[in-house]
Formats: sequence, structure tokens, C-alpha cells
Amino acid sequence: MAQFDTTRSAAGARTAEIDAGLRAHMNQVYGTMSVGMLITFLAAWAIAGLAVTSDPAGAAAQIGADKYLTSFGYTIYGSALKYVIMLAPLAFVFGLSAMINKMSAATAQLVFYAFAATMGLSISSIFLMYTGASIIQVFLITSIAFAGLSLVGYTTKKDLSAMGTFLMMGLIGLIVASVVNIFMQSSAMQFAISSIGVLIFAGLTAYDTQKIKNTYLQMAHSGDSEWLGKAAIMGALSLYLDFINMFMMLLHLFGNRE
Repeated sequence: MAQFDTTRSAAGARTAEIDAGLRAHMNQVYGTMSVGMLITFLAAWAIAGLAVTSDPAGAAAQIGADKYLTSFGYTIYGSALKYVIMLAPLAFVFGLSAMINKMSAATAQLVFYAFAATMGLSISSIFLMYTGASIIQVFLITSIAFAGLSLVGYTTKKDLSAMGTFLMMGLIGLIVASVVNIFMQSSAMQFAISSIGVLIFAGLTAYDTQKIKNTYLQMAHSGDSEWLGKAAIMGALSLYLDFINMFMMLLHLFGNRE
């Protein structure tokens, strides 16, 4: 009996240790993601500020009644460089995913923050296209929705892996449709892409949260802190992408244009 009690106590202590480790792991994921979001916002805001002027003297192009692009702004938004800037975040994502096993956790974190800054450059045009009030409003809506969906993914007992496969197929279709619409410039297609995109990234938020949790539970026994550190960064990247894309889709739907 004493031996049974000792075994049960040891199992309980191990469970409590795993639960505490999981909470710390998820805090690291959300913390890394939040810092990345802050870097993105600051980079986008700073770049947009350098790109626009109200002084027509020496301006490269006019974009509104009293707004003009500086030469820096025209280089970013009015030249072929905009396509490089548009695709640069994808290069970071694929590069980080492919090289993560060869990086240290500290290096992977720096690459993630560099990616967040590049994403800020890529989406900085929202400060030219939408009012500041609508950007803040949509950001708050996205934050509330993201928090609720992530909580569902963390707490649900239902296996979401089958839903994840379906969502990834939908995401591929969404990317193809978005590329096609770059050339078609159809407002109806953009509305459909944004509407479906909100649903896809809402589902991916719950799915990715559960995946991050399950990955930790499967590997917690290994004690490999370096691997777990890199897993937290990749988890932060997944949730960051879910948040950014859901925010952009909602902004297309509900943002007030300048």
C-alpha cells in the first residue's frame, strides 16, 4: 500500500511538473508572438510615416487631396520593388522552417524578429489606405477573436487534426485565388477571399494552438530545452501568421478607407 501511495504521489508530481512546464511554454509562445506583433506595428508605422508627406514640393506622386508620396515612398509602393517587399515575408517563413534544426534557439528568435520587421514593411501601406481609427478598431476585434479561438484550441478535448488538413487545403486555394486576383483586380473576388480567409484563419488559430500544446506534451519528457525553445518560436510564428492574416482579411472587409 505504501509503495502504491508512493507511486501515485510520484505520478501526481510528474503531472504537476508537466502542467507547469506547459504553462511556461505557452507563455513563451504568446510572449514571443506579442513582441513580434509590436515590432511589426512599429516598423509599419515608421515606414508609412517616411513614405508620405503633405508637402508637394519634391513629392514623387500624389495619392490624396493633401497626401503625397516621398521618393522613399514611391520606391516602396510605386515601383517593382513592391513585389519583392510583398514576397519577402514568405522567404523568411520558408527559410526559418527549413533551417530551424540547424539554428540555435537564440538565432531562430532573432530571425523571427527580423521577419516581423519585414512583415511591417510589407503591410505598411495599410496606414495609407485606411483610417487610423478603423485600423485600431479592427485590431481590437481581431485580438478578441484570436484570444477566444486560441482558448478554444487550448481547452477543447476534441482532436482538431482532421480540421487542420481541411483548413490547409482551403489555405492553398486562398493563396492561388489571391495571386490570380492580383492581375484581375476584382472587388467581388477580393470580398470572397477576405470572407473565406477570416473563417480559415479563425479555424487555424484553434488548430495551431492545440498543435502547439500537443507537441509540448509529446516532447516534455525529453528534457531538451533547446528543442523546446525552438518549438516555442515556431509556435509563435504559426499563431503570428494566423493573427496577421485574420487582421488583414477583417481590415479588407470592415476598414474605412482614406
